[in-house]
Amino acid sequence: MEREMAAGTLERAKKLKAGCLGPRRVRLLLLVFVLSLPLFYFIFIDGWDPSELWFQEVSDTEGSEADFFTPNFTLIKRDKLLGGLLLPGFDEQSCLSRYQSAYYRKESPFLPSSYLVSRLRQYESLHKKCGPNTPLYERSIQQLKTGHSASNLECNYIVWTPINGMGNRIITIAAAFLYALLTNKVLLIHLTPELVDLFCEPFPNTSWVLPSDFPLIRDLGGLRLGSRVSYGSMLKDKVINNSPNVSAEMLPSYTYVHLKNDYKHFDGLFFCEDDQLLLNKMNWILLKSDVYFVPQFFLMEQYIDELQRLFPAKETVFHHLGRYLFHPTNPIWRMVTRFYNSHLAQAEERIALQIRYMPKTYALFENLFNQVMSCSLRERLLPSITPAKEQSTSSGATNEGEGKGKAKAKTKVILVISLYAKYYRKIKSLYSDTSTGDQVIRVYQPSHEERQRTGRQSHNQKAVADMYLLSMCDVLLTSPWSTFGYIGQSLAGLKSWVLFNQDLDKVADPPCVRAMSMDPCFHNPSNFDCKAKKEVDSGALVEYVRHCEEAFRGVKLVD
Repeated sequence: MEREMAAGTLERAKKLKAGCLGPRRVRLLLLVFVLSLPLFYFIFIDGWDPSELWFQEVSDTEGSEADFFTPNFTLIKRDKLLGGLLLPGFDEQSCLSRYQSAYYRKESPFLPSSYLVSRLRQYESLHKKCGPNTPLYERSIQQLKTGHSASNLECNYIVWTPINGMGNRIITIAAAFLYALLTNKVLLIHLTPELVDLFCEPFPNTSWVLPSDFPLIRDLGGLRLGSRVSYGSMLKDKVINNSPNVSAEMLPSYTYVHLKNDYKHFDGLFFCEDDQLLLNKMNWILLKSDVYFVPQFFLMEQYIDELQRLFPAKETVFHHLGRYLFHPTNPIWRMVTRFYNSHLAQAEERIALQIRYMPKTYALFENLFNQVMSCSLRERLLPSITPAKEQSTSSGATNEGEGKGKAKAKTKVILVISLYAKYYRKIKSLYSDTSTGDQVIRVYQPSHEERQRTGRQSHNQKAVADMYLLSMCDVLLTSPWSTFGYIGQSLAGLKSWVLFNQDLDKVADPPCVRAMSMDPCFHNPSNFDCKAKKEVDSGALVEYVRHCEEAFRGVKLVD
């Protein structure tokens, strides 16, 4: 009897042990639980929205161009050549955005001047003749290796090299291209890995990409303020002088022009007439900049007549050059068009909020959010917010006894462009919990990286896509000092509402101001009068160059 009881007890113990969690299984389940916590927080607490993954899904999708959902372009009247800015004859399938962009934006009221169009055609011919892998390019490379310039070369070059964020890079390429137009030089772009496959080639039957075997290509990344080969250092150290008697053969074969935001006095002499005459004798100029230095050219006597012929409406410089130069590649265009057709196409009005937040304190985040809403409501960019219960009571009292017919609600889309998802989520929750009467409000954010990753190609692709979506909206609110916002408004041909800089402890009052023009701001202009040899206020010299709305030291072009 005792043996049977003992056997039964042993059997029950085995079953109990089999049903229990062993140490290994406990550790495994604990690990799964810990790893699941971020996902649990993301989905159930932090307000996850499937639309936030849109760009990721699109960029990871492979397929033919037939997979695009595009509007019926034959039914939409648009000038796809943008008044002659673009040249017909490119292979449309290799770069869909070149001729399709016009259909996704409102038609620009600013036509390019016939003179600008003719100068672009001349430049295209020059670039084809002097571009990479041509005999004239090879001749110039051989001259570069001699260490001195030559006056008998047909082709002279500007080599642009990147620095800082994507917005800085785009506006400085445009500025460098304008300089090339003014000086009859050829612009070549140092395409680092994170910039590959962002934009199509802008010029026909040639390339603007600096060849990888360029003799100085390994030195470009190390060029900085005070570099021995910089133009400012050469002047300061008296290696060269800007005397009119200096011939090309007496000059180095190249110089580095440092126009980064920290440039000093001798670097800024680049904007003086005598120095320009000297620089035009050099065969190669290496350029690094993160500022939109275009307005300074409009203060230079030797260029102003040409500039006025190119741009009778002075605030259209980037509007025209940006639309001419920058055409997103097909993978990015897929991201843009699919998001637009899914979320923006059917809206009666598209309102873009471009919010640049520099994370320091949570209070700063709250202040910036309050400033965005204060500007948006004060200037009636966004519909006023009424609690849903109050709205339903009010509408019930007013509509009592009315007929069945009811006007269709208008759809407004709020597009939030920001590195951070918190603004989108807060704005979305604000409007999803309220009623706006006869309007349907939708809030979307195409991407949020949470921090700037300029060194990553995927980050730059999303940044370019965001800029182009921004430029497809009807009303813009942009952040102060933001090259990102400048590009969006200039491509759109709109004057945005610009936020003022906010303090850490209070919201700016007034919160924003309407931009006086759509052209970008040059944040750090030279205030040196080259003839009088004294400091002046560059924003008070001529009526068409004025101080920027939000960056008071900076200047911009106005009409």
